[in-house]
Amino acid sequence: LAAIVGGSKVSSKIGVLESLIDKCDKVLIGGGMIFTFYKARGLSVGKSLVEEDKLDLARSLEIKAKEKGVELLLPTDVVLADNFSPDAESQVASIDSIPEGWMGLDIGPESVQSFQDSLQECKTIIWNGPMGVFEFEKFATGTNAIANTLAELSAQGCCTIIGGGDSVAAVEKAGLAKNMSHISTGG
Repeated sequence: LAAIVGGSKVSSKIGVLESLIDKCDKVLIGGGMIFTFYKARGLSVGKSLVEEDKLDLARSLEIKAKEKGVELLLPTDVVLADNFSPDAESQVASIDSIPEGWMGLDIGPESVQSFQDSLQECKTIIWNGPMGVFEFEKFATGTNAIANTLAELSAQGCCTIIGGGDSVAAVEKAGLAKNMSHISTGG
């Protein structure tokens, strides 16, 4: 059982993450909330979104996952932008080399591959929250790749559950909603 949790804020996913760590074998984290985890690890995150008041929570979630033997996967690279716009300049960087003045808007290609590899053996996958700012085409690659992977796994018998407005919007935008086992617009 794997859960993919994305979106911009850790604060809106606290209960979800704590509950999923108790139930899942793997938890994959994407979206803007990853930068709160990175900052909690002491990494520089440039202008990326960070919830300063949730740094201790991020640390405790990583510890809880480790104690329970849950594989907690965070991206190892990110797609950065020089500003928050659909036509921003972009670059890919490792999470430990995010330059000042840049913000992360998607998971990087190495992370996409790592997430896809990690999901291959799963029998059930729950997805709530995009991997990046999928509304901007330039920063939709991670979200679209995960949507495609879940569609492929669903066709092989994996139960894929998509929950929440942004996740549903992403699979609908990709034309893959019909390929998922279950879609919940309620989150």
